Amino acid sequence: MSKYKIVVCDHIHQSGLDFLQDQDDIEFFDYSNLNKNELLEKIKDADVAITRSSTDVDERFIQSVTKLKAVVRAGVGVDNVDIDACSKKGIIVMNVPTANTIAAVELTMAHIINAVRSFPSANNQLKNQRIWKREDWYGMELKGKILGIIGFGNIGSRVAARAKAFEMEVIAYDPYVKDSTIIDAGVSCAKHLDDILKCDIITIHTPKNSETKNMITKNEISKMKDGVILINCARGGLYNEDDIFEAATSKKIRWLGIDVFNKEPALDNPLLDLDNIYVTPHIGANTLESQEKIAIQAASIAVEAARGSSYPNALNLPIKENEIPIFVKPYLDLSQKLAFFLSQITKEAIRSIKITCSGKLTPYAESFGTFATLGMLKHSLGDSINYVNAVFVAKDRGINVSIDTKDSLSSVYKNLITIEITTLENTMSISGCVFDEDKLRIIDINGFCIDIEPSGKIILFKNTDVPGVIGNVGNIMEKNNINIADFRLGRKKENGEALAIIIVDNHITDEVLSELKMINACISVSYAVI
Repeated sequence: MSKYKIVVCDHIHQSGLDFLQDQDDIEFFDYSNLNKNELLEKIKDADVAITRSSTDVDERFIQSVTKLKAVVRAGVGVDNVDIDACSKKGIIVMNVPTANTIAAVELTMAHIINAVRSFPSANNQLKNQRIWKREDWYGMELKGKILGIIGFGNIGSRVAARAKAFEMEVIAYDPYVKDSTIIDAGVSCAKHLDDILKCDIITIHTPKNSETKNMITKNEISKMKDGVILINCARGGLYNEDDIFEAATSKKIRWLGIDVFNKEPALDNPLLDLDNIYVTPHIGANTLESQEKIAIQAASIAVEAARGSSYPNALNLPIKENEIPIFVKPYLDLSQKLAFFLSQITKEAIRSIKITCSGKLTPYAESFGTFATLGMLKHSLGDSINYVNAVFVAKDRGINVSIDTKDSLSSVYKNLITIEITTLENTMSISGCVFDEDKLRIIDINGFCIDIEPSGKIILFKNTDVPGVIGNVGNIMEKNNINIADFRLGRKKENGEALAIIIVDNHITDEVLSELKMINACISVSYAVI
């Protein structure tokens, strides 16, 4: 019997190697000590590759393999994996997203405790300087302090449980988690980020995406208490490093506990020069237990992928040429983009998503449902969501996913996709189609007829249909040095409203959105990046 070949490109815990060794139908090779050129020579006929951060799954890697079915990233981050290139070659990319949860939780608590009791500094003074000055180390008790948690997923919710054990008051903000989930955990539910900014200690546990990058800037810091403590053991860039440096220098921020940085290794980062910061070199997953879990899970996933039985935690989905017609493939991409777009312009917890397709698309309705559900969740969950688990995650979050088919939704468009998202307060819909085989278009948003490509930085500006609005919008864009790449307008004459879709070349800040909201005719403003 021929065996499947699994190659281990980077060092993993011995328990993972032992697991591979025990499989009768698996032949594995540990190439973790080889250099890149030697490795690429050895992996040509591999069925599955297990990697960590040291091996770049780049164009050279992908071009070197002939049989590779899957790449397993033994960890969470996939920054070193070219997922798009893997998808084009039919290689499934998987990761191990939960094995280091407890390690990250406990490191967060360690940073919090260090911040209030200064253990590293007290240790250094006594052990290295041989100075005994108890009066230098008056700290604070956690009991009675208010901890604000941004992001209430696997890690944030567990940090909350441990903080409550210290008799802290805990408040959490996560617009993508139902209020009842937070309340049932015995935690106060923040309606707005500003509620978190009033806390004594703030920690963040979100993926890094367009909404969470620079989530904390000098604007948010100005609303915080003097002497606030900030913790980040999640992703570099969630806090604006320039702004937290300035606030820590002035002691507006009393203490920083940081495990992650914008650019790593962070050997020259100015934050390291501060005397009120404790830093660790991105060691959130670095416990013996988590490394063992990661290795075993990665090895188990690799075996399943080699056998073709399942692809747990798949981050992409290779399309089988013999099952999906060429004309359908752009619509799969379109359905994901439409849902991704809607998920950004609604700031409320989503209750349901409905996918309706018509014409020749109807036989592939289930696939559209999967792609749209992934798009809906991707913005809030990042790399933790994939084509395999999207529908299950939606169900776990109490989001109803329904699929409908119709012979024809429009006399104008033969094939049409409509996505409808319902929150507690609102229902939003968007429709799209594909022109000339590959030109994706949004053709309707909430009943406003529009023709625009779902790509780029997009402002949605809804207003009463009166003179002068376009000029006012243009003046604000000019004032803020923002270039308009495209401007489309939809109108509803029956109710006197209009919807402008503005594609811009520059990132739009909250301050610009606030200026747009001040226009008298404005009904609502939202912003999305596709």
